[in-house]
Amino acid sequence: MDNYAILSVISFMIVFISSLFSIFLFTVKTENKTSNRLIAAFLIIIAIDISSFFYHIFIDMPMVLEMLRMDLPLLSSPLEYLFVLSVIYSDFKIKRIHLLHAIPFLVSTLVFMPRFYLSNTEARNSFFETYLDNPEVLFSIIIGHIQVIIYIVAIFIVLKKSKKVMLENFSNATTAKHKWLFQLNIISIILFAFSTGKTIFKFINDDFDTVNIVRIIMAFLVLCFICWLILKVLYHPEFFRRIDSKLKPVENIIAKEEIPIEHKEGEEVKQQIQRLRAHMLDQKPYLNPTLTIQNLADDLQLPVREVSILINHHLNQHFFDFVNEYRIQHAKDILQNPTKKQFTILEILYEVGFNSKSSFNTAFKKYANVTPTEYRKKTNHV
Repeated sequence: MDNYAILSVISFMIVFISSLFSIFLFTVKTENKTSNRLIAAFLIIIAIDISSFFYHIFIDMPMVLEMLRMDLPLLSSPLEYLFVLSVIYSDFKIKRIHLLHAIPFLVSTLVFMPRFYLSNTEARNSFFETYLDNPEVLFSIIIGHIQVIIYIVAIFIVLKKSKKVMLENFSNATTAKHKWLFQLNIISIILFAFSTGKTIFKFINDDFDTVNIVRIIMAFLVLCFICWLILKVLYHPEFFRRIDSKLKPVENIIAKEEIPIEHKEGEEVKQQIQRLRAHMLDQKPYLNPTLTIQNLADDLQLPVREVSILINHHLNQHFFDFVNEYRIQHAKDILQNPTKKQFTILEILYEVGFNSKSSFNTAFKKYANVTPTEYRKKTNHV
């Protein structure tokens, strides 16, 4: 089997898997319809793009459709960016303004219009024969690469901002989703870097066999990426828990304050902190695994903005860390209590407000420098 045959087989596998999973995403009943449809569209574009290595075996594609197929990847980065937004923000909806993300695709299409789309068949054949030598192609490639870089940076910015908001507002915040989306962006960077290298190689070297070897490696990486993406989506539905896009980081709230926040330091702030700490010790709201800063503000009968500034600015802690500190102290009290030796670690973590063993162990080690089991053994031997 020659290199091109291997490339065709891998490409067919990618198209088959992507198409099958896209159908599933479009038809499955779920609350995450927007996210599912965006990632399905993303996979379909990948499938259409890579089908070029085998579709000619089955059909004779008109040159106009072939050119459109070659430009379709300009929509993949915008779809990935919108997918990230839809996974993070609960109030995300597709709007007309999002059509602006298709501008690079439309610009590229317009650039090809005079010398390709509006030309006769003979001119189109000539265009394809000297494809890489055409200035329109170079322009399209440059636009595509600039676009990918911009969206990669934009995704990193969104992830950083949303992670900060989540830690400032939710006691059961998990960074697993952000880690997954971060990994998705890193993999996109790797694929982009490899694709860029392949494109440069095509411009400087006309060795067809070597180009096909590079394409095989690229196709295999794409296949691995799609399989990884599918497994993540299927096995981690909890990643689709989202936040309100209207929530802003505390630093943004402070920046909009008419009175500088430093001028509000004083007796009033100290009293609010004392009241907050007394409420945490007396009422133990941290035992609620779904406690949010809004819940706490309602209990204290204070505006959520003030409570957020109080914790995240004056106490210099994320709400997530602030609550977990009380949870861990409660867990330590149980672990060192000889009358509660029968409590398992799993029972304790649920008792104090955690909802997963991994997050409990991570938080406990952060505050106690040892695992819960080690802490229990250590205190029982004292």
